[in-house]
Amino acid sequence: MAKIEMDIDTKLPPERVVAALTDFSDRRPDIWPILSREFYEVYSVGETSADVREGQTKPFKVSAEEHYDWSTPGKVVSTVKEATFMKAGSSVTTTAAPAEGGGSHVHIVWERFPTSPKGWVAVAMMKATGGKPLTSYWKKVFDGLAEKQA
Repeated sequence: MAKIEMDIDTKLPPERVVAALTDFSDRRPDIWPILSREFYEVYSVGETSADVREGQTKPFKVSAEEHYDWSTPGKVVSTVKEATFMKAGSSVTTTAAPAEGGGSHVHIVWERFPTSPKGWVAVAMMKATGGKPLTSYWKKVFDGLAEKQA
């Protein structure tokens, strides 16, 4: 198991961070370019939760059925229900709070339990880098959205 905590500061306000994380429209793979349309499938979306399949083809091909919950304001939890590379129950918890001077401070808790060689590689990479690939990617997405709204 790996638990890594990361932080991002972005110009995007907290409500827009949550909106980006919980946009399950056909635009989701455009917002989050690493997501492959090949795997993207929405099973259900409610007021504060969704069940979807997502995946990527780079750096390797993986997919997961995830349950998203945003019932707590400013917080989004995605929990693996079934995956090709991680155990059910693995999760990513993202909390967005207002930052001084505007924008958001985003705290991410990445808890993944690998079940395959691809999962072990992902966990090893995240541990070795302290989550830098994820935080760099998310910051780029959030800052890009902030620039579009400006």
